[in-house]
Amino acid sequence: MTFTLAFRNLFHDRIRLAVTMVGILFSIVLVAVQLGLYLGARSIIVAMIERSEGDLWVMAYGTKNFEEGQPISARERYTALSVPGVAKAVPLIVSFTDWRKPSGGSTLVVVIGSDAEDGGLQPWNVVEGDASGLGARDAVIIDKTYLTDLGVNNVGDTAQIGASRVRISGFTDGIRSFTVSPYVFTTTNRARSLLDMPADMITYVLVKLEPGADAQAVRNMLRDKLPDSEVLTKAEFRDRSLNHWLFATGAGVALIGGAILGLVVGTVIVAQTLYSSTKDHINEFATLRALGSSSGYIHRVILAQAALSAVLGYALGMVIALTVVYLSEHTALPIVMTPSLAALLLALTIAMCAVSALSAIGKVMRIDPAVVFNR
Repeated sequence: MTFTLAFRNLFHDRIRLAVTMVGILFSIVLVAVQLGLYLGARSIIVAMIERSEGDLWVMAYGTKNFEEGQPISARERYTALSVPGVAKAVPLIVSFTDWRKPSGGSTLVVVIGSDAEDGGLQPWNVVEGDASGLGARDAVIIDKTYLTDLGVNNVGDTAQIGASRVRISGFTDGIRSFTVSPYVFTTTNRARSLLDMPADMITYVLVKLEPGADAQAVRNMLRDKLPDSEVLTKAEFRDRSLNHWLFATGAGVALIGGAILGLVVGTVIVAQTLYSSTKDHINEFATLRALGSSSGYIHRVILAQAALSAVLGYALGMVIALTVVYLSEHTALPIVMTPSLAALLLALTIAMCAVSALSAIGKVMRIDPAVVFNR
């Protein structure tokens, strides 16, 4: 009878039910979008670091994120190779520069220089062309997401970086940049040429450890031998990049703040609706108390109303949220929906509706059963 009574109370006033659903829908969609953007941003920020084959990163002091590394001496690489436990030390070049479109105009890009034979950081999800084609003269690989921004359409199209011509040898799909500046993959020497970087300079050294080597011990030795550079583990560099882009810039705080706002608004709307519904049925609840119904039973009826609202609102909200996720797949900052996030949204929706029910429960508990006999 608990759910039957809750169901009838909830569906007795369809307009009020619609208002409740709108409140929950608004809350779920806003939280899903905000947290989905947060997860999408995290994934984009750490993609290059996670895809690299380096266990340790050697970089200039004060480097805050992957894209903004400053040049260091190429000798750092050979010094790193002399440290026991180091299997490989791969040079990597990363820097912003201007891309001149064939039709005129320019845009900012991030050139990434790495050689396939070194295995440091190569483009992935190549959908047209081949990464091995980077060995050809003037060849670069870009992501399909940025074709319009870069003013090109097909493999074989040409553009200009600095004073040099570049030719598209392949496309990737899904390699996006949090800075919205497209990544341009090429070889180490070509990257130096495009960036006008001296031959004895690089941006990073990716250190690959030998099997069984102690990462902390190797890092300490690298720090002693490379006093002018900073040595971080992959996890440390990933966390530093995340902290910079998501919190130092305020982007992550804004996204999380938007999610909290959605929860607050949804909670207030559902609380107001449940309270209003309970007030309209106050005589019925008073009758139940006069007939001897326990406080626990009445609590369960109101909580069942809240649970039904949560389930219905969650189902409808997820349909809309998943539609938004699908539509964002090919944008510069896609929204990510994971099973964990979906479960979190369900838990938040149920908790939101349960908290909203407290005001209604408080109203019912203050009823004097004697009002039934005064009607």
